[in-house]
Amino acid sequence: MSGFDVLTRGDVLDSALQARDYLVSCGVPGALAAKDPQLWGRRAVDHSRLGWLDLPFASRGLLNQVGGLVSEARYSGLDHIVLIGVGAESLAAQAVMEAHAPALAGAGGAERPSGELTVLDGGDTAALAFAMERLDRTLVVLASKAGVSLEGDAYRRIFAAAFRERGLSEREIAGRFLVITDHGSPLHDFARQCGYRIGLTDPYLPGHYGALSAYGLVPAVLAGADADRLLEEAASLVPSLSKDEDNPGLLLGAVIGGCAQQGPGGLARDKVLLREPGGPGALSAWISQLLAVGTGKRGRGVLAFEPPGGRGDFPDVHGVSINPRSAAQDESDTSVWAPLGAQFLLWEYATAVAGWLLGVNPFEAGSTVVQEAEDDAATLLRTVAGGSLTAERPVYVEDDIEVHADFPWPPGAELQTVLGGLVASVPSDGYLAVMTYLSGDFSGRYLAPSLARASGRPVAYGPGPGYPHATGPVHKDGPGNGAFLIITGDPAPGDALAAHPVPGRPYSLAQLQTARALGELRALRARRLPVIRLHLRNPVDGAGRLIEAVRAVAGARRP
Repeated sequence: MSGFDVLTRGDVLDSALQARDYLVSCGVPGALAAKDPQLWGRRAVDHSRLGWLDLPFASRGLLNQVGGLVSEARYSGLDHIVLIGVGAESLAAQAVMEAHAPALAGAGGAERPSGELTVLDGGDTAALAFAMERLDRTLVVLASKAGVSLEGDAYRRIFAAAFRERGLSEREIAGRFLVITDHGSPLHDFARQCGYRIGLTDPYLPGHYGALSAYGLVPAVLAGADADRLLEEAASLVPSLSKDEDNPGLLLGAVIGGCAQQGPGGLARDKVLLREPGGPGALSAWISQLLAVGTGKRGRGVLAFEPPGGRGDFPDVHGVSINPRSAAQDESDTSVWAPLGAQFLLWEYATAVAGWLLGVNPFEAGSTVVQEAEDDAATLLRTVAGGSLTAERPVYVEDDIEVHADFPWPPGAELQTVLGGLVASVPSDGYLAVMTYLSGDFSGRYLAPSLARASGRPVAYGPGPGYPHATGPVHKDGPGNGAFLIITGDPAPGDALAAHPVPGRPYSLAQLQTARALGELRALRARRLPVIRLHLRNPVDGAGRLIEAVRAVAGARRP
């Protein structure tokens, strides 16, 4: 696919055209093309915060630098890249690998990819087990704009210890790590002390706008992706972004921002259902975090989610299809066609425009909603050596499923009652979000259809800590109309990696995961948002019982 287009239909088209005309009358396309920071008020945005517009060209120099590193890695037999990162840093690289996998395989799939990428974001330990089986071929990339996250510290220690057990010297171990971070960041100083190779990035570039920077490109290039083609795709879009007409980025931003504004009757279509032909992928997840971080501020924000949580006719949901196979058969309100490189730049531009329409600065650091949950988790982990992470007792237990809530349930209540109370707490203009902190393959995706039927509202879902890290701003600084189900669990039987202590730390990966969930829980409670936590003492059997209970709630509430 080489071209790009945005097609919108129905009443969404009217809102989009009005918003686009307003944007043009205010000179937004020209100001963005000139990287004028005063679009968001005097001195509100530094000129350098708009450097993402230049990345389709500026990052070509980066690829020349990475070429030597790729050759060195292949010469050393390192063709398995482990990317440690939570949020935007990992999602962009995953999207690149998903899009370029057919090209890597060669015609008819006859050739093997020149490398592979495994992403560790603090979720399922199966990915860690997969990586440990390929340790002799592994190069570890630690990516973060700031310091070392809790997960980054844990995984770094695990890999360093594993390399050491294989007989590698400290110098050889240092050569197995590459750090991508901002110049002068805490991680920069740490990596320098450890002797790791370091790739430095622009500290002024917003993290959620870094898909075409080293964060998105370097891990994918090391794993064999064709980043030259990616940048060419993005560069082909650039000339149209300065136009008033035939500007797909302006139209998409007008669609997203115009729909999210309060319209006639007080209805705002501030929720976006993203559809991809092959099902939800890393690109949809990347778009979700971009919109959440870019617009989730000052009581406003656009929440994007994926099927099947969007089943149903929700008047405040705007459906967007990404590269649908047929325009005639696409039932979404808006369709977006573009190759991946152009998709990255297109959505970044559209988010900037939507933020302008909503009156929020899409590039500002915003609040500390994400960091405060991690800091809280770190505090809990410092005391874990003395016993349990929390003294909180469940208010109710059924079939080894613990219910943790701020309020007591009546005697004789069942799990179905608990879940019914949660879905009833979802506001009429709100949504339900499911966050799973489990080592197995159980996902909120299995609960989303029934919860959507039960609540009559859309359902977002994702694994922690990656999903709440990526979308936290819209949940906590946005409209404040979400209800939340957090699911934790004991390590699955036989999951030795989850239960094994992190080298040099007094906790295991399973305890780290639970601490992350508790930090998120406290952050949501502090904002007085409806939230309950279910803890599965037996995660395998408990997942099945939970699915049955949710289906029963949906059946009981069906008209």
